[in-house]
Amino acid sequence: MNTVQNDESGQIAGKKRFMIFAACFILAGLAVLIRYGYLMLIPQQPARPFRMERVAGRGPILDRNGRLLALETRMGDVVLRRAELEDAETLSRELAPLLDQSPEEILNRINNSQANFIYIRRRVNESIVRHIEAAISEGYLRGISVEPVVGRIYPERDLASQIVGFVGEGGGGGIEYALNDELSPGQTGRPGPGNRQAGSQVFLTLDVNIQYILESIARQVMRENNAEAVMFMAMDPRTGDILGSASLPGFDPNNLADSNENSRMDRPAIWSYEPGSVFKIFSLSALMEAGVVMEDTVFTCNGHYERFTASGRREVINCLGSHGRVDARDIIMFSCNAGAAYASDRLGAHQFHLHLRDFGFGVRTGAGVPGETAGFFRPPERWSERSKPTISMGQEVAVSALQMLQAATAVANDGVLVPPKIISRIVSADGRTIRTPEPVPARRILSAETARAMRRYMEDVTSVSGTGWRAFVGDLSLAVKTGTSQIIDPRTGAYSATDFIASTIALLPADSPSLVLYLVIVKPQGSSFLGGRIAAPPIQEAAEALINYLGIPRGRNPQLWHPGTISIPAIPYPAVEETVPNFSGVAKRQLMPLLLRDDLNLQVFGDGWVVRQSPPPGTPLARDTVIILELE
Repeated sequence: MNTVQNDESGQIAGKKRFMIFAACFILAGLAVLIRYGYLMLIPQQPARPFRMERVAGRGPILDRNGRLLALETRMGDVVLRRAELEDAETLSRELAPLLDQSPEEILNRINNSQANFIYIRRRVNESIVRHIEAAISEGYLRGISVEPVVGRIYPERDLASQIVGFVGEGGGGGIEYALNDELSPGQTGRPGPGNRQAGSQVFLTLDVNIQYILESIARQVMRENNAEAVMFMAMDPRTGDILGSASLPGFDPNNLADSNENSRMDRPAIWSYEPGSVFKIFSLSALMEAGVVMEDTVFTCNGHYERFTASGRREVINCLGSHGRVDARDIIMFSCNAGAAYASDRLGAHQFHLHLRDFGFGVRTGAGVPGETAGFFRPPERWSERSKPTISMGQEVAVSALQMLQAATAVANDGVLVPPKIISRIVSADGRTIRTPEPVPARRILSAETARAMRRYMEDVTSVSGTGWRAFVGDLSLAVKTGTSQIIDPRTGAYSATDFIASTIALLPADSPSLVLYLVIVKPQGSSFLGGRIAAPPIQEAAEALINYLGIPRGRNPQLWHPGTISIPAIPYPAVEETVPNFSGVAKRQLMPLLLRDDLNLQVFGDGWVVRQSPPPGTPLARDTVIILELE
């Protein structure tokens, strides 16, 4: 009896459990159906707005006047979530005009991928992002969203691109690479409100306007002479500041994939070459400083240099002409190879080598650019009996354009050599000067008398009898030297009969130089390859433009004198506190401190000064307020 009752009780309990389980299952199903119906009936919510998160960004690179050459910007990746896609063809047609692509291109990208998450376009700018967000909010672009990313842009594109440089996977170049630690966030800066240790700002010695002038002329020179490469540099010899450094061919760091190693090379610092006859201003200065050549020392040029070695072998170096009796002035003015070679015979190899080393040949300048070459200048123990006269005319020595500029400062500064520099100062995100790079100390290597004499000789080069008359500028004196050098053919190991380097250097004004210009044309293929013919005219063109830009005194540019001191007020920037201020007329440079604040969402479009803003002045400032400024 008890057994039967227990069985009945178990059956009843099992039925109760089944009923409870069934009821829960039915209720869960009803909840799913109700939720599904609710989702189907309510209006679709727009995608979450794209928001640029404020991060401690990489510091900008600027020219000497604060013109931006590289800066951090907020960008976006346009992505498709396949699970949310309704119609690929419709989406492609809607998205195409926003991305400036064809619908077919976008559709192929979607159809050729089986992934659930597809990158349609990476690193689009904020303008495109805003248009995409607006389309999403209006119910278009189903399945599309935008993910915020931080990008690096270069507003001046290929201008000074090799100096500004880049940083990529596995390496980089230029200042971006050399000063990566200073530019990167978290390395420098003072923690505090609005500044989470953003990267430092790097100011270069370059002047964007001078750089543009040099690159424009260099591009024309390269085209007219069908040259392999062109270098054109400008420097203030008094300070060593590199004001411009053009190197063609170049590249646009915004499109790094379209560049190659050749276009990314900073030739003035990295590439070494035999300078040719421009080198005579340094070899003759060294011989004059050693006291073995005086202003009235005379040599005879009958079209070549000739001497017999101790072993009885006859050494001959040809000259471009038969110049007869020549002194130091004539050697420079006519670029006489024979005269320079005979002059070098008057000084021992070790002394000659030491004097030329004083100019910085064979040693890196320390200008501040990565990968700088030391050139090639063998010790005298490895010279042949032909080396000394050959070196005196710019062969058997390989130099960089930076070394040539550095050596020229000694002639320009009455004998004091000033090393070049490319970095002006490094400033923290909050405006404090962190570091001014320690320059290599200036040092005297020539007497003032030797340097001034050499400048007088170089001034005669622009006379009607000199090789550089095409560089002549009316009502301003230029100290000029032209050069033409052969290039060694790597296949034969001998000098090429077709490949040359044409060059010209100029110091101006000749009596007290404040500017050095140096142009190098590599492998010109035009009607001429002589430096005096093809390199001197661009020097004249650049001098005319830069004399006016820099205000160098000349006959038709009289100068006004003043006490020499002026007061420049600090550049203010708008205070952003509880309300949106009036940004009208504010310059882009004044906005820099605000862009580095992590409590503001400030979006800036264009260059110049603010002409439009949103929201208007006086609007209460909330945490999620986006301030949009348009500049012209």
